[in-house]
Amino acid sequence: MKHSDGVDAEDWRAGGFGLYVHWPFCESKCPYCDFNSHVAQNVNHEAWAAAYGAEISRLAAVTPGRVLNSVYFGGGTPSLMEPETVGLVIEAAQRAWTPANALEVTLEANPSSVEIGRFRGFADAGVNRVSLGIQALDDKDLRALGRRHDVRTAKAAWEVATAVFDRASFDLIYARQNQSLESWGKELTEALAMSPTHLSLYQLTIEDGTAFGDRFRRGTLRGLPNDDLGADMYELTQRMCDGSGMPAYEVSNHAKPGMESNHNLLYWRGGDYVGIGPGAHGRLTLGGTRYAQAAEKMPTAWLRSAGQQKSGQTPPHESLDVLEETERAAEYLMMSLRLREGSDLARFPLLMTRSETQKGVTELAKMGLLWREGSRIGATTAGRPLLNALLRELL
Repeated sequence: MKHSDGVDAEDWRAGGFGLYVHWPFCESKCPYCDFNSHVAQNVNHEAWAAAYGAEISRLAAVTPGRVLNSVYFGGGTPSLMEPETVGLVIEAAQRAWTPANALEVTLEANPSSVEIGRFRGFADAGVNRVSLGIQALDDKDLRALGRRHDVRTAKAAWEVATAVFDRASFDLIYARQNQSLESWGKELTEALAMSPTHLSLYQLTIEDGTAFGDRFRRGTLRGLPNDDLGADMYELTQRMCDGSGMPAYEVSNHAKPGMESNHNLLYWRGGDYVGIGPGAHGRLTLGGTRYAQAAEKMPTAWLRSAGQQKSGQTPPHESLDVLEETERAAEYLMMSLRLREGSDLARFPLLMTRSETQKGVTELAKMGLLWREGSRIGATTAGRPLLNALLRELL
């Protein structure tokens, strides 16, 4: 079935269907973080488990018969959840939808001693993939990033994670203050020696509304690398990871073949996903119409109203906004062009018929920044670091 705009009403199936669960609490706020996270000393886990369960039931009622490909616990710091809470959410999701044979259940975790002690409980609850926020393999830089662990604890957490879970990944941030190309190369060598099958490697970005953002505006965040050094660090990262059999399947994510994050691929391929929890976002196709789903950000307000809605109505803590064809096409291109596999323009006839987009594809291909195979396009090795500029040309 196709809409009048030519878009397949079930286009989301190209990406699959997943559930994102946002746990909003952290022990402390990192100075670079602009996520919806809050510091709280006392959390009523029973109330949160009940609210998550109510949300899953509500959203399952409008998405019946779907196969659930992935569940992702993000935050905040989901490893501060009680394993029983995680288990109840997973059970509710598996009752609500049909679990895929290879259902991926990921939980983000900090490598602290407290959270390491919960790993076995999370695995018993149904988590089969963990993503560790190590962020740096340098104690001084960990302190500068506001992390509460040291390198020794991080490596201990990694050993436990790889022993307990079927799959494990960790994050590192580079282009940090006063970091040289040589020191990043040594750190990445150390990271690769830990034998990961998936790595998320991000350049430090300074976001508005963060402690780093405030310092940057005041001119007190010193030692940040210039653009040339940042580009050199990116190129070194690609070269070293390629040489270790972990190519970038997405701009910032590297994996051994077959070990990619299914949940993140769902986002980048334009699938549907339900978002529950404070500040959670989702994308839902209902009755052939694509919606952007967004939840109330404040934890207390979300918890108070979660599950308290009349049948058939959007609850007060959530908004559902229709995405028109131009918005859907632009969003798909922005997400999918991050992937090494690229984008299929045929999914959105607007992208195939819009003269500006086609002219941009032709010009960027001539410059060696894009490749094209039939209706598929993607960023070349030279084009990937310039992704934002490519998107401006295409959109």
